[in-house]
Amino acid sequence: MTQPKENFFYNLYKKIILDHPLISLIVVILLTVLAASQLPKFRLDASGESLVLENDKSLTYYRQVNEQYGSDDFLIITWQPNKGLMSDESIQGLKNLTEELKSVQTVSNINSILNVPLLKGMSLDDALDTEIPTLQSGDVKREKALQEFTTSPIYKNLLVGEDGNTSAVQINFERDEKYFELLNARDALRKERKQSGSLTEEKQEKLSRLEDEFDDYSKVVSERTSNIIEEVRTIMDDYRDIANMHLGGISMITNDMLTFIQHDITVFGIGIILFIMLALYLFFGKLRWVMLPLFSCIVSVVMLAGLLSFLDWRITVISSNFPSILLIVILALNVHLAVYYRDYISANPDADLNSRVSTTVRTMFWPCFYTALTTIVAFVSLLISGIRPVIDFGWIMTIGIVLGFVVTFIIFPSFIQLLKKDAHSSGKSMTYKVTNWIYSFTVNFKSVIFLSTIAIIVFSAYGITQLKVENRFIDYFKPSTEIYQGMTVIDQKLGGTTPLDIVIDKGEEDSLVDDDEFADEFGDEFDSSIYDPGYWFTSSKLKQVENIHDYIDSLEVTGKVQSIATYAKVLKEMEGGTYPDEVTLSLVHQKSPEDVKSTLMTPYLSEDGDQIRINIRVEETNPDLKRAELIDNINNYIVNEAGIDQDRVHFTGMLVLYNNMLESLFDSQIMTIGAVYIAILFMFIILFRSFILAILATIPNALSAALVLGIMGWMGVPMDMMTITIAAIVIGIAVDNSIHYVHRFKSEFAKDNDYLATMKRCHGSIGKAIYYTGITVIVGFAILALSEFIPSIYFGLLTGLAMAVALFLNLTLLPLMLITVKPLKMKQD
Repeated sequence: MTQPKENFFYNLYKKIILDHPLISLIVVILLTVLAASQLPKFRLDASGESLVLENDKSLTYYRQVNEQYGSDDFLIITWQPNKGLMSDESIQGLKNLTEELKSVQTVSNINSILNVPLLKGMSLDDALDTEIPTLQSGDVKREKALQEFTTSPIYKNLLVGEDGNTSAVQINFERDEKYFELLNARDALRKERKQSGSLTEEKQEKLSRLEDEFDDYSKVVSERTSNIIEEVRTIMDDYRDIANMHLGGISMITNDMLTFIQHDITVFGIGIILFIMLALYLFFGKLRWVMLPLFSCIVSVVMLAGLLSFLDWRITVISSNFPSILLIVILALNVHLAVYYRDYISANPDADLNSRVSTTVRTMFWPCFYTALTTIVAFVSLLISGIRPVIDFGWIMTIGIVLGFVVTFIIFPSFIQLLKKDAHSSGKSMTYKVTNWIYSFTVNFKSVIFLSTIAIIVFSAYGITQLKVENRFIDYFKPSTEIYQGMTVIDQKLGGTTPLDIVIDKGEEDSLVDDDEFADEFGDEFDSSIYDPGYWFTSSKLKQVENIHDYIDSLEVTGKVQSIATYAKVLKEMEGGTYPDEVTLSLVHQKSPEDVKSTLMTPYLSEDGDQIRINIRVEETNPDLKRAELIDNINNYIVNEAGIDQDRVHFTGMLVLYNNMLESLFDSQIMTIGAVYIAILFMFIILFRSFILAILATIPNALSAALVLGIMGWMGVPMDMMTITIAAIVIGIAVDNSIHYVHRFKSEFAKDNDYLATMKRCHGSIGKAIYYTGITVIVGFAILALSEFIPSIYFGLLTGLAMAVALFLNLTLLPLMLITVKPLKMKQD
């Protein structure tokens, strides 16, 4: 920026802020109070859509399949009675439990061992012509029923575990038609806008209205779901003396994640604030240097939280870290200002207060501006991830840093001007001794530092090649959580947790059943349409489906597999081990009792019989689970072994949606890091007016980011929604120290053109600020290890480690490169 423009903006800043410190503080306080008044509206969100990729076409197909065949969004209660599954106590307890659950709002039906049809031992004629018994029927023997539950292809490892001691109660809910009507209408207009590039004014108004309506109704649905889960848990509590119970299901998992968010926000917020107070007192030893930065940090967080509340911007598991990270970023700005201010008055003890303040803000504005800008660039880069909570996190932090920067440059000078004149002298503090030791180490052990750098490069390069995006959803949670415990029981006893659906369309072959044949044989007794149950409900096609079904069932990571082949197996058993012929199948298709049809046909066969759905429950606890590999293996078998054309085969379900998100992570990580590095390099060239200086300043931070990725690869830590952000954030925050060091190095070098002397002075001045902020950032991120959410723990520890490496490299490798390359030499000639 040219000098006249810089002077103009400074004079404007001075006139508005510096000349009116009290008014400036009052305005900030009033705005903070206004923001705080919005906090009761602060909203958390852990919807299932936050686990999938935004704009994923598979999401639309997933919803269509759910609408046709039934949603996979149900609750499951695991029932492990103390006295045996078929004991009087267990049966009566189950009866009472299911009766109470029926009264829960929006519950449509409940499936348990009590009400499912028992088909074992029945002939096909009996099954079609007589009422099928259930466990509640008076003439059913419990031992016989238990044998069927543990051996039947219908119920084994779905309703009852093979051990006969664990059962499931499935709570199904009414489909919320209003929710999906609003969702479909909104998405249709969004799709039209994306395809055409714009909407008419009328359609744009309609879209805006639909978005508002959908958002408002989503709140209602979220609150209702939370109330339902709470009510179900309350009911369960009355039966825990009879059985060991766990609650599972997608809606329960997302709801419980809200609890984790609330816990993390509270713990991290309080933990970071307490640490900031302790660190500032240890660093500066004066109350004013504790309260001033702390006030700026808290005001920034409250303002951002208030703004988010006002805008009704939902906080997810990913963005729940924003208070702690923003506190750390804004604290770093304040520490740099405080250190420079204290160093200035130590060197100029007779300077008046106005000179102290004006010199500090003028000298530190551009370094602080660029540190904020580079950090913003890091978070803006997250927008290309395509993952909604990651995108939101990027925007939230961008807005927060802008707010924090403005607030800091209002509060810091205003606060100081209203306090007594500080007579501080820097002296030879412990921090000075530490940074001076680092200086001596750097000068005396150059080869060690360079060799260590080479080792980091080699270590990181290999580790990065070992990075993986495959991870198990269960690993997101601690073993002590109900999510983990429930998923474990369901996985190991009840056939797996994560749903995967395969939908296969009909082929182009001619029908294998000739309607005229049946018309000739049976005359007018049946309408000819009855004898065409569709493409798939024929002997040959059912055998084909059964082969696919059995192959999937044989895979190690799959649990319960359900399809129309399940019904075929039951029919074959009823027919004495032989497949029913076409006539029999047509009769079955027509005359199956409704309870059998709703259990064995409707969820797996379209109404016209031309499409099938194979439902797979995948075992999340299986350490060998590799989602992409599983999908590829099944697809290859269906296409190559079963001979079904690829365009007829469609994979869907939460596993597919989640896998799509995971597969986007690695490409997104590369694009993110590349975008951040290039943007920061460009800004450094502008700031330092030197390409060589810009390159040197980015090297320590690029190495620290590469190292953390390398460590993830070596340790087998998978990339997920949280860890994807680490590298970009590390570069964005760690470069702050590079900016301050190089900026100070340039100004100090101009005094005597002596590289070593300049380096020593920089370590004794800006080195202290870098050390302070580095320690604060490291411990601040490490506090995230207190999270209930495992990815947050990884995020905190790995980011803290990367910041420690960046701190060390910025105080050793960076100055060593400066005195070795001597990039300022020609400028001083």
